[in-house]
Amino acid sequence: MSDEQPFSGITVLEFGQFVAVPYGAQLLADGGAHVIKVEPHEGEAARNTGYRWGDVTRHFLSRNRGTHSLPLSLRHDQAPAILDALLARTDVVLTNLRPGLAAQFGLDYDSLSERYPRIIVGNVSAFGEEGPDAGLPGMDQVVQAFSGLMAMNGGMRDGRPIAEGSPISDFMCAALLAYGVASALYRRERTGRGGRVDTSLLMSAMILQSNLMIRVDDGDAENHADYLEWLAEARAAGMPYTEQAARMPSSRPARLVGLYYRTFNTKDSAIAIACPSAGLRKRLLGVLGLEDPSLDPNLSEEQRHAHDGGLQEQFEALFASETTDHWEGLLREAGIPASRVRFPTELIDNEQAAANDLFVHADHPEAGPFSVLGRALKLDEEGFAPAPFPAPFRSETRDILAWAGLSQEAVEDAIASGAVAATPPDSD
Repeated sequence: MSDEQPFSGITVLEFGQFVAVPYGAQLLADGGAHVIKVEPHEGEAARNTGYRWGDVTRHFLSRNRGTHSLPLSLRHDQAPAILDALLARTDVVLTNLRPGLAAQFGLDYDSLSERYPRIIVGNVSAFGEEGPDAGLPGMDQVVQAFSGLMAMNGGMRDGRPIAEGSPISDFMCAALLAYGVASALYRRERTGRGGRVDTSLLMSAMILQSNLMIRVDDGDAENHADYLEWLAEARAAGMPYTEQAARMPSSRPARLVGLYYRTFNTKDSAIAIACPSAGLRKRLLGVLGLEDPSLDPNLSEEQRHAHDGGLQEQFEALFASETTDHWEGLLREAGIPASRVRFPTELIDNEQAAANDLFVHADHPEAGPFSVLGRALKLDEEGFAPAPFPAPFRSETRDILAWAGLSQEAVEDAIASGAVAATPPDSD
């Protein structure tokens, strides 16, 4: 830990599972925060999701860097005293417990702020703190469905919508949580008081589709109303989901996504291009040796777009006639934003990723050598650095309780009573 790090000297008590809170805590740990992760005796859910090496999985290693785990039974009669000892030395509490559980254990802001006026409590909920759905449980896939993100991304399998790939609303939520905590800490420096940070998977999912989360009444209200009326009728008639999705309004003009802002099949793979401006479109046309009448302002609207369909076919045929290497080289030489379409596993050993230290390559005592994403941002040279990976589960229990001020006798009593779990002393 270095004084150059923005969260040096800050202690975070994390009650997180799965993604949003653990990854949010990792972002703070990379900035120097001391993170104590309170887990059930069997470990949080990510330790038990997928193939395990001892007490870790891929999911756990990817979002728990910098944490010191304390296996604590929150329902044990000794738990309140242990929590009080920890909270007395804590700056930030992070939770994403199921609705109502944080308050039940006295870990919500209202319960904590009277005793600890400088404490900051960051909470992640699925659907927000208010409203008819506030008390509902939810995870990324469910919130993607609720928010429209699943439909917007267009993933399909057997004619039904799916949330493909990474749980993106979870990771966006983690970034919002860390930003909120940093903001609250900055305000505390000026005012001396803590605060409550709330964010939700729902807001995160909606931010990821901001271009669609707007309605200008003068141009959109009637179209939106017509679409919603049509959609209700389509659903009532049992229209297949794929046909419903085909009519979904888009924030991008059809011509743009048909020609200039899309992917194309090549001879051996696929390539993505982005030419939203007139200047970039002209460069692309120069590379392809084509002309687009729509760029001629002297023609009528009908004349300008009369050949759009044929032009799209020419674009597609040209890209399919050569390899991805061929097109990527020409497009980049012309200053056109373009990239081959890669699979995630290709990035782990990618030269560009390596040049920017985007991955950490480490050795775990149980999992062995592994690679995982590194720090998410830089602050000078030392402001953010990949925090150490967690020690073996249950191995730091005694150290954490001693740090919290418990005597050796009290620590051993907590272990013997089953309030906390720990490896035997000669195994630590």
